[in-house]
Amino acid sequence: MAAYLLRRLLLVIPTLFGIIAINFVVVQLAPGGPVEEMIARFKGQGAVLSGVTGQGAPEAAGPGLYRGQQGLDPHLIAQIRTMFGFDKPPLTRFLDMLRDYATFHLGRSFFLDQPVLTLVLNRMPVSISLGLWSTLLIYLVSVPLGIAKAVRDGSRFDIASTTVVLLGYAVPGFLLAIFLIVLFAGGSFVQWFPLRGLISADWSQISWPDRIADYFWHMVLPIMAMTIGGFASLTMLSKNCFLEEIGKQYVVTARAKGASERRVLYGHVFRNAMLLVVAGFPQAFVGILFTSALLVEIIFSLSGLGLLGFQAAVQRDYPVMFGTLYIYTLTGLVLQIIGDFCYTLVDPRIDFEVRR
Repeated sequence: MAAYLLRRLLLVIPTLFGIIAINFVVVQLAPGGPVEEMIARFKGQGAVLSGVTGQGAPEAAGPGLYRGQQGLDPHLIAQIRTMFGFDKPPLTRFLDMLRDYATFHLGRSFFLDQPVLTLVLNRMPVSISLGLWSTLLIYLVSVPLGIAKAVRDGSRFDIASTTVVLLGYAVPGFLLAIFLIVLFAGGSFVQWFPLRGLISADWSQISWPDRIADYFWHMVLPIMAMTIGGFASLTMLSKNCFLEEIGKQYVVTARAKGASERRVLYGHVFRNAMLLVVAGFPQAFVGILFTSALLVEIIFSLSGLGLLGFQAAVQRDYPVMFGTLYIYTLTGLVLQIIGDFCYTLVDPRIDFEVRR
């Protein structure tokens, strides 16, 4: 297993390089950019410009130098390009970025004027909270439900539960979030849960048990909005995996030997049926962590990585875009390796060292 782990870790390097290189090329070919964004801001303000300060802000010129309708001075545009590093060739910028990323120097945001790593670390607790609890809740509900549906295949319970999970899947998360706010967060009915934020304003002044309770109190509605639609696919996958294994010969043999139904399901079927479910855990966590939470973060005023990445894409804030992409990709690759270890935990017969 150690040799396999080493090979997988070494494969992370070319994979990261390929993903970042492809996205770098795509972004360079896309219209617009931070320079154009800054120029548009200057023109939109009707700015009176004569230069750029060391901090990247425009300086006001003296009277009579209004250029709002005349375009910007080419010298000013050149200064803006230098400020953002676009005076260098794309290949040079890409190699500089790779060199810095090797030591986790992810650059500095063009428009927020903060280090990208600081921005990511500040937003990470929100995204981890949403992703981790949502994924765990989906698995804790969907796997037992899928097993129960497989055992009772075709029964009223199977049909009713399928209808419920499919209805939940059909409701968009952001629409459910608005519905929950109206019902339970001071809308037209009751106010049982807070409307926004991850913690209360006085969180630092209360005791630790109260802090934990306050944290989970704030997480109830966002987690509900994110998980309702996630039960369907995993529940049906778990059911189908169990149904396939239950019909195999080794299950018939185990029952013929007098093994209890619980022993058959969880001692024999579970290890084989759960392989596909375990394999999908990293993708499910990464998907919820980095993509599904965007609208939920906006509705509940949660400053997470999804909102940060969206704002960076809109503003063409390249350091934040590539920095968050680097973190996303690295996290996903590491979780894939962890998923392979989960294979061996579920079924010890699996040996990744075996080669035919």
